[in-house]
Amino acid sequence: MSPIAVAAEPADLPAGWLPRAGSVLVVLARPGQESAELGGLLYAFRRTGADLALLCLTRGEASTVNSTWSARLEAVRPWELQLAASVLGISQVTVASYPDGDLGRQPEAELRNRIGRAIRQHAADLVLVIDPAAGDADDDGTAMDDAVMDDAAVDDAAVAAAACMAAQRAGVPVLARTGPPGHVAGAWAIDLGPDAGTARAIQKVAVAAHESQSPALPPLIRRLDRLDGREHLRWLVTPAWTRRTPEIQEKTCPTARPRPIAVTGKKPPTPVTSLP
Repeated sequence: MSPIAVAAEPADLPAGWLPRAGSVLVVLARPGQESAELGGLLYAFRRTGADLALLCLTRGEASTVNSTWSARLEAVRPWELQLAASVLGISQVTVASYPDGDLGRQPEAELRNRIGRAIRQHAADLVLVIDPAAGDADDDGTAMDDAVMDDAAVDDAAVAAAACMAAQRAGVPVLARTGPPGHVAGAWAIDLGPDAGTARAIQKVAVAAHESQSPALPPLIRRLDRLDGREHLRWLVTPAWTRRTPEIQEKTCPTARPRPIAVTGKKPPTPVTSLP
């Protein structure tokens, strides 16, 4: 069975290769994203021998879905996250208690310092996040109710921005799962290869661990079934060896509080692989 292509040295990192990392810190806004959006990519990193740790900044209590009826989501969803993490091979999980849907209003220094502590705690040499720019590339034709990013999208942007600031201080690169090349600037594709079927199967098992969100799972599973073996990446904070200019780096990092989206006649789509 062919291994996933991994760059042995930084200079050997062409498009199509997965960056080498010994310790990856995943930073997310809410439970469910580790499975629905990052499951295939986390499988790829585990296949290369990387250690995986996860910091989830909220407990996912803002979801409008709760199939448990009686249990509070802030109590249930962290446990579901722990179960999904065990399926994905994530060895350490930390769940913070920032308000779900309100990360964009938290002090930037607070989020930055929280992520910075996690980078040091896990001796991470790579931070992995979800690219806020990926929503436009994942267009499934579903329009949002208004032209302004919803709370979940603002939370994702706040996480990416805080992760960039924390990683820059620590001298650690930030990699984002994003949309395909041509839709998102700077993106490249990796191929999961012969293991793609196994990766997607594990990803769906991890998704199913989020039982409190069960009404939202069938359409998500169908979307995962339509995915091929490719994952798309881009740097938000580039490694030092790339020698990119500060001006380019500044344009790459997202802002914590996105401006309202201009009305263009077509409203921005919601990402197709997200749990509530």
